[in-house]
Amino acid sequence: MAWQQLHLQLNSSDIDAISDALHELGAVAVTMMDAEDNPIFEPPLGTTPLWENTQLTGLFDISRDLDTVLAELATRFGDSVIIQARQETLPEQDWERTWMNDFKPMLFGNHLWIVPSWHDAPNPDGANIQLDPGLAFGTGTHPTTALCLEWLDTHPPKDKQVIDYGCGSGILAIAALKLGAEQVIGIDTDPQALLASGDNAIKNRVDDKLELFLPEAMPAAQCDLLLANILANPLSELADKISHLVKQGGQIVLSGILKEQAEQLQAIYTQWFDMAPIVHKEDWVRLEGVKK
Repeated sequence: MAWQQLHLQLNSSDIDAISDALHELGAVAVTMMDAEDNPIFEPPLGTTPLWENTQLTGLFDISRDLDTVLAELATRFGDSVIIQARQETLPEQDWERTWMNDFKPMLFGNHLWIVPSWHDAPNPDGANIQLDPGLAFGTGTHPTTALCLEWLDTHPPKDKQVIDYGCGSGILAIAALKLGAEQVIGIDTDPQALLASGDNAIKNRVDDKLELFLPEAMPAAQCDLLLANILANPLSELADKISHLVKQGGQIVLSGILKEQAEQLQAIYTQWFDMAPIVHKEDWVRLEGVKK
């Protein structure tokens, strides 16, 4: 099937409404980005920041008349809302095959592999996690996930009780189990994440050692190791709770933190943990510590 894109540079506070309108007018996908390349990595909790000039891109079937889409948007939102519009026809190709070819087995440290289901494991004797890329949850490609996986490979949690706080796809929980953890509790605020973690655990035959909960339903338990690859704001707000979830002498590994946020967050956790030096990867960092 052939596809086309409609790129819109907007000057409007009704971004969500325009995005919804694109879906109503036939877009199968809509992406949002800053037209001037000013990213917002982590907005304050409870806020939805807007760029001064936002670009929306709608993906449409080739048969859709994009001039009609533009006319309808102008009718709904006014002629001045669209600063610039550009149409683009995408070359025909096997998008699924192209996508699959782009995702290959990845090695973290010396033993830990993430292997998509259509590939054979490069090292059958390694710790191999079968995980296919998805839109919503981690697959190891982001530096924050890589930082945590590399730590696990270097510090295998053999026979330990582990909590994965913000488990997403379950990638860290499954990695911990593949590397010898006795039991893992996965926590996430998103029920879909818990479903994804459960499905991936079944694929990797570790579901008997993984328990999954929403935060309000998690059991009273303490762990030897707590992994939390989320964001700096929730890590700051959860610091006291996280400290109580870790046994004396237990460890924390925290990521999802931009380098400019690291020192402030490190200072918060020194109330309860002896913190190791900060580890950097691109613009992101990993914090780690031992419970006092």
